[in-house]
Amino acid sequence: MYDLALVALGCALGGMARFGLSGMVGRWIGETFPWGTMVVNVSGAFAIGIMAAANASEHAWLSGSGIWHVAVIGFLGSYTTVSSVSLQTLALARDGELWRAAGNILLSVGLCLPAAGTGFIVGTQLLGTG
Repeated sequence: MYDLALVALGCALGGMARFGLSGMVGRWIGETFPWGTMVVNVSGAFAIGIMAAANASEHAWLSGSGIWHVAVIGFLGSYTTVSSVSLQTLALARDGELWRAAGNILLSVGLCLPAAGTGFIVGTQLLGTG
């Protein structure tokens, strides 16, 4: 029950962070393309790469700790979102914005996967395990 409470806490914080940052980016750049979701997902992928590096190092105790439950499963699981990318891509396609829909898919995968890898590299360097 304690682990579930930690995940719930992380989810609440991650959801609020996603809502706040995505909205701020949308207001700043505009909402003709889902840049807010892109920024959230790329930054979340980078952060999860760092946490994966920490978990792959001698600090692997993170996977069984409350930190992992709050930060990775809860916060980052709620902060990043494939469902929003899917819905926004569908909306772009439905509105006849096929190039933007394709761009959203390509940028999401093309930026998030390298961000996770870069986060992993940065994490191993920060932890001195690289």
